[in-house]
Amino acid sequence: MNVTARLALHLVPADLRSQPLFLCIDDTMVSKFGKKFEDVSKLFDHAAHNGSNYFNGHCFVSLMLCIPVWGRDRISYLAVPLGYRMWQKKESKLELASAMVRQVMPEFHTQKNVIILCDSWYVKQNLVSVVEEYENLDLIGNARADSVIYDLAPLPTGKKGRPAKHGRRLSIDRDFTLSTEKVGDYYTGYRRVLTNIFGAREVMAYVTCTGKENGTRRLFFSTIFPAQLQIFCAWQEKAPLNRTGSGWMPYIPLFLYSFRWNIEVSYYEQKSFWSLCAYMVRSRKGVEMLVNLINISYCAMKLLPYMEETLSQYRGGSVQEFRFALSEQVKRQIFYVNLVQNIENHIKSTALIKALQRLCLRETA
Repeated sequence: MNVTARLALHLVPADLRSQPLFLCIDDTMVSKFGKKFEDVSKLFDHAAHNGSNYFNGHCFVSLMLCIPVWGRDRISYLAVPLGYRMWQKKESKLELASAMVRQVMPEFHTQKNVIILCDSWYVKQNLVSVVEEYENLDLIGNARADSVIYDLAPLPTGKKGRPAKHGRRLSIDRDFTLSTEKVGDYYTGYRRVLTNIFGAREVMAYVTCTGKENGTRRLFFSTIFPAQLQIFCAWQEKAPLNRTGSGWMPYIPLFLYSFRWNIEVSYYEQKSFWSLCAYMVRSRKGVEMLVNLINISYCAMKLLPYMEETLSQYRGGSVQEFRFALSEQVKRQIFYVNLVQNIENHIKSTALIKALQRLCLRETA
């Protein structure tokens, strides 16, 4: 994980090193029909499509790094999955995620802003406590809609007694004024709040809704405020981050949460095209090693076009297409080598070698 993170950081251009980096955290499940795999257990998956939300399998917690790179004169974020850890139930997924963040954070000691992106499952004290351990680490995450939030503590009144630690309790339905127009895809309201999850630390709370009057409301927390971010909005590849103007600035932390979707794309690609679910080894250590070996291969295909200028045409393209193109070149080289080694005599080989030399010169040109 640390080596992959170090390689990825070397790819960040010098003029983009002030831009924030993102650590996406999530977990994914792999269904296994056999029950002889070590640590296989019955898992619940709300998105299962097998007629039941329960199945036998393994659950993996993973960490992904998103780094800024240039692509067609725009800032795009390259998503690099760092590694997987199998959940064994003797420690929670939150503890696994926290340990993975602590492992890679020394690689980012020179970065100004490193931001954890996670869903409501991980916005809990076990992971939030990690944010307090590093000055350059923050968190933007979805939270449960029923999370307890308070207004900021009132100013001291000068009267006797202990001052209030927080203001009145707030409701996401009544105490957030939604924008008059859609911000991105939602009507959005925001304000500084206090919450039990983050203790005495002030955080920015965002409430989004699909409709102006009616609709499902969602709650997001951000430990970093817009004024603390240095982000080149006009150069961003995708909307709504590339929209400038003072009216959009307060919503920047909420827009950054969209980078978390990269980890879902990575799960889909590795499961569909990289045989992440097809392992047959039974020991927990063997499964973890194989899954991470597949992940290293996947990362190599993501990083190589940015490390080798001759392969720059594959930057921003499909990882699977680049893997296919690279494998075709490897097959061709193997064919050439075997053909030359099996030539019967010197007379035949001289003519064939000349033909191969002309072919190689034509391809390199």
